[in-house]
Amino acid sequence: MAKRIEALLAAMKQAGLGHMLIQKPKNMRYLTGYTGEGCLLVSETSVIILTDFRYVEQASIQAPGVQVIRYDAAHPRLGEIRQQLVNAGAHKLAVEEDAVTVEAYREMLRSLSGIELTAAGGLVERLRIVKDEDEIECIAKACRISCEAFDKMLGVMKPGMTEREIQLELDYTMLRLGAEGLAFDTIAAAGVNGSLPHAIPSDHVVREGEMLTLDFGALYGGYCSDMTRTVAFGRISDDLKSIYDTVLEAQLASLDKVAPGVVCSEVDRTAREIIDRRYPGAFGHSLGHGVGLDIHEQPGLNSRDQRALTPGHIVTVEPGVYLPGVGGCRIEDTVAITEDGFRNLVNAPKELIHL
Repeated sequence: MAKRIEALLAAMKQAGLGHMLIQKPKNMRYLTGYTGEGCLLVSETSVIILTDFRYVEQASIQAPGVQVIRYDAAHPRLGEIRQQLVNAGAHKLAVEEDAVTVEAYREMLRSLSGIELTAAGGLVERLRIVKDEDEIECIAKACRISCEAFDKMLGVMKPGMTEREIQLELDYTMLRLGAEGLAFDTIAAAGVNGSLPHAIPSDHVVREGEMLTLDFGALYGGYCSDMTRTVAFGRISDDLKSIYDTVLEAQLASLDKVAPGVVCSEVDRTAREIIDRRYPGAFGHSLGHGVGLDIHEQPGLNSRDQRALTPGHIVTVEPGVYLPGVGGCRIEDTVAITEDGFRNLVNAPKELIHL
């Protein structure tokens, strides 16, 4: 954790920032290991967790060596922050502008009068883009749990079950296999519901001749996994099979493109060109996104992201086709960029499985 604080301090110095207030729980965890409530005040001379009675002991255990200050009704949080800034002779404080409500910002202006508030500009998020070995292993473990859960579900799913029943069984299986939670709400979309990229599992009964798309992920060590597989129940139509084959071709082609130095938008273009030739307009989301403590991080495999992939980036590769009234398909892996290519953290089969 000390290396992460050092990296943040270097970024702050380059940005001309002396003190930074961190309120996002994931950023506090990334920098200190602390998972409770409160905030983190970082400067070159001190790193302080400010929290209430409920979390003082937890903060001391999870973030040894980090100073912990308790606040309460008699000594409110902003008052303690102001005192620390005054003691340090500071006149400027960087805040996570995307984590502060209008009401909270007004309160900060009142309580921190004389202190200039400035935007932190996503400094911590930029550090989080490149994962270290410990982070990669946590994500890999989460992916292993997800893959094992999918394998077990192949022996459970059958026509007559509802999307909701399948979702609940999959969620329970991931938890039973060691997930500390779900990375996000599981998607289970069968039949015509497959045209909804973020379908909410319903009471729709899965029938013979339908495809089912499962998008799910486990949480391990605070880190997320993300994978999608589409399976068939019995014999499906040639139209549905064509959709599946097109998505699989696009997914494999875009994976072949993934490598350090390759621009993110180029990977997206590879999949999009294949799908648009056969199903124009049916692939409306980006090809992928970063994964870490949050399920959606940077970089993005989309037409706008001109960054080059770098060792330590972890991204999803998830093309899809969505046809209203017909159905849809998505196939997704999570991959870690290495020095000479990538490591696919998802090993579940991708050929169409008939149940």
